[in-house]
Amino acid sequence: MTQTLSWKLVIDSADPHAQAGFWAEALGYVVEDNSPLIERLLSAGAVPEAATTHAHGRRAWRDLAAARHPDDPYDEVSGTGHGRRLLFQRVPEPKTGKNRLHIDVHSAPGRRDAEAERLVALGARGGRTFDEQGGSWVVMTDPEGNEFCLS
Repeated sequence: MTQTLSWKLVIDSADPHAQAGFWAEALGYVVEDNSPLIERLLSAGAVPEAATTHAHGRRAWRDLAAARHPDDPYDEVSGTGHGRRLLFQRVPEPKTGKNRLHIDVHSAPGRRDAEAERLVALGARGGRTFDEQGGSWVVMTDPEGNEFCLS
């Protein structure tokens, strides 16, 4: 029997902390708190101060930030989630083309338009609406221009 594997979705980003904050708000997730581990590593001289920043009211990794489902398990020492998780990593190059992979966000029945308004207020941009035999959805973009669908 094949064992299932754990996974996370890693997304390239210009500002990983802003992206983690947007997606945490959009999905009802929490931004991971890695500050206890970071403080311990800094105190031990194991990582340089330049590898860190302050974000979401606490010490954070400069180039990484994650949002995780609040009900999923996580490592209490590192703050790293072990379930549904989006990890944003800083990259130097800008987004230049269409995503090859995207997130589908499902709203409650009859709430799509209200959810779209809420997401726009968080920094998303609205896009085209598709009404097809398989359903209806709106293609939107997050604050960095990554496409996602809202149904």
